[in-house]
Amino acid sequence: MNNTNIKDIFFDLDHTLWDFDKNSELTFENIFNRNHPTIETKFFIEKYVPINQACWKLYQYDKITHHELRYNRLKHSFDAINYAISDEEIESIAQEYIQLLPENNHLFDGAFEILDYLNQKYKLHIITNGFAEVQYKKLSNSMIGSYFHTITNSEMAGVKKPNPIIFEYALDLAKAKKESSIMIGDCLEADVQGALNVGLDAIFFNGSNAQVEQNIKQVNHLLELKKYL
Repeated sequence: MNNTNIKDIFFDLDHTLWDFDKNSELTFENIFNRNHPTIETKFFIEKYVPINQACWKLYQYDKITHHELRYNRLKHSFDAINYAISDEEIESIAQEYIQLLPENNHLFDGAFEILDYLNQKYKLHIITNGFAEVQYKKLSNSMIGSYFHTITNSEMAGVKKPNPIIFEYALDLAKAKKESSIMIGDCLEADVQGALNVGLDAIFFNGSNAQVEQNIKQVNHLLELKKYL
């Protein structure tokens, strides 16, 4: 099943290699323990995760700004747990969260092993919608930055996945060809369909075992990528 034509592999970062949910929860736990000790982090996270996903989707399609994303996801989450908090405190938490998030660097199981394996055979790259400064810190602090020849973020490209422009930008930066490249990511819409729409092959990292169409290449664990690559 291995694709012998592939020369370049493009990875998403958050929720694909870098365990965003685990690292995010640890960051909030740190902040709340020091400044808002009455908040139960697990309860907050239950509300925050779907709210954050909804806000990112709006941001992905330029329906809210970078600042609105950071503010709204917290404001709506605090409202959901009925926690009274000022806008000034929300802004402070938003800033502290961004600063502290890259200090927690849990990767998905098998990340180093699969990167070592793939790095011997292919050129590896990143395409991320995340904020440039934070993403570079994540890559550096988690010690996986050296695996990647190029890193494309939405700030560089001026658009976010699934916009075809970011994929074209990444291909140009990597000096890679569509027919010999593949995208791996956790989001069906942004990563998989976005790549397929521009003629890139794609593999869905389905860590949550979601039901997907049979024609979509998928893996539930990073090491399963060996059956395709």
